Amino acid sequence: MSRYFLLSLAALLCAAQVQALTPSEAQAIVIGETDGRITALQQAVLNPDERKAALLQALADDAVKVAGGKVYIVRDEKAFDPATGEALALPEDAEDVINNNRMRGEIDTALAVLKLFSPDIKLRGDAARAMLKEPDAGRLPLLDKALAGEQDERVKGVLALARAAVLLASEDKSQRLTAAGALAQSRTPDTKLLLNQRLSVEGDAEVKAQLQSAIRQIDDSLRWGERLGAMFTGLSLGSILLLAALGLAITYGLMGVINMAHGELMMIGAYATWVVQGVFQKYLPGAFDWYLVAAVPVAFVVSAGVGAVLERSVIRFLYGRPLETLLATWGISLVLMQGVRTLFGAQNVAVENPAWMSGGWQLLSNLTLPYNRLVIIAFALAVLAGMALLIGRTRLGLFVRGVTQNRPIASCMGVNTARIDTYAFSLGSGIAGLAGCALSQVGNVGPDLGQNYIVDSFMVVVLGGVGQLAGTVYAALGLGVLNKFLEGWTGAVLAKITVLVFIIIFIQKRPQGIFAMKGRSAEA
Repeated sequence: MSRYFLLSLAALLCAAQVQALTPSEAQAIVIGETDGRITALQQAVLNPDERKAALLQALADDAVKVAGGKVYIVRDEKAFDPATGEALALPEDAEDVINNNRMRGEIDTALAVLKLFSPDIKLRGDAARAMLKEPDAGRLPLLDKALAGEQDERVKGVLALARAAVLLASEDKSQRLTAAGALAQSRTPDTKLLLNQRLSVEGDAEVKAQLQSAIRQIDDSLRWGERLGAMFTGLSLGSILLLAALGLAITYGLMGVINMAHGELMMIGAYATWVVQGVFQKYLPGAFDWYLVAAVPVAFVVSAGVGAVLERSVIRFLYGRPLETLLATWGISLVLMQGVRTLFGAQNVAVENPAWMSGGWQLLSNLTLPYNRLVIIAFALAVLAGMALLIGRTRLGLFVRGVTQNRPIASCMGVNTARIDTYAFSLGSGIAGLAGCALSQVGNVGPDLGQNYIVDSFMVVVLGGVGQLAGTVYAALGLGVLNKFLEGWTGAVLAKITVLVFIIIFIQKRPQGIFAMKGRSAEA
């Protein structure tokens, strides 16, 4: 890129009057020899406007064609006039515009300049961050001008850092010292890279010391970001384990059924979410962002329905026989997986995040909290609160607790124990469906989805204490955080092994789990 071009822009941009792109200007920028095109480009950018920016961006994207001396911008198979934006019919003999490396460099420079003075705050911020990553002494006058006219404090801060990054290579020692001190406040990996690059060529001892001090400050800040990131990732994993284990806390913790098909009930909830997504895409595209709200009750009802069928047809004959329930439900899990493969195919299917779950909240320069993970954590807490209220404060919950603690006495009191068994197993299965709905937002959905969580779910329930809801919460979140911190030191495989060994030792020392069951059922 031409440093003379940048300096000329810095001198003339302030005095230039805004002038719309004309057809002749568009032709001069697009058609002809490289030298002539560059001259036309430099003249055009002195009077920036949205049409010129759109044309330059289209040139950078290779989305410009020429036919009969007329210029066309082609986007999504539609042609537009670069000067007016009017839709045009693209001639069949239209040819692509070819840009060599020199021309591409000038286009990139011009785009950076246009964005730096754009009325759009986001574009100005993006341009300032781009200049921070690639400092160039020729851009210093432009940065000074942009900094003087910038009103947004955030963009102004990035521009100041970009200016400091340029001055880091100044011949003036005092400017290098000041720039190193300013860059230390940015606390980003990109700034650390710039400081390290300068440190490798710096000859002055005082400046070297300042650079090293700045790098240490950034390292301290990044270390906190890494720790908080590991903590958040652990909580996110823990919330997923909690959702997966809550249903099992009922079917296994309260009812004593070793349900090896629990993972497949999660899979059914995930596929139900995928089906609802397809329905919204086909019939309600305008309301697509709300498909997940509709998918939550659908996933619960479908999984609960499958659970009710399983309980009435198989499980009810096996109460009090744990080994038989394990073998039977393992066989059921194979049937469910094969059924899904037959119905939906063996390949994974993709479930999209709604727009309000896309992106993330940038807490630190090296720590972004994804919205989908934040929503899943909140969802897990909501499901936990709902389940606690249902089990502890409702008539159904009273009946479930009564039947699981002393079935003969509950029956003598007039409780229909068979119906309560079905309700309880359906509730646990429905919660598994909710877990599958949540899991669909963080990964692909496939027939083997549940197999990745069934063992961890049982470990959470056993570690927390069979039949103890609070223990399930502590165990899920604790295992999630512990696993992620260990991964940072030992790697994923060794972390898994270490967690498993810890659980084995813990259960040997405390077989009842974190919380022991209280009452007559514990004494029986």
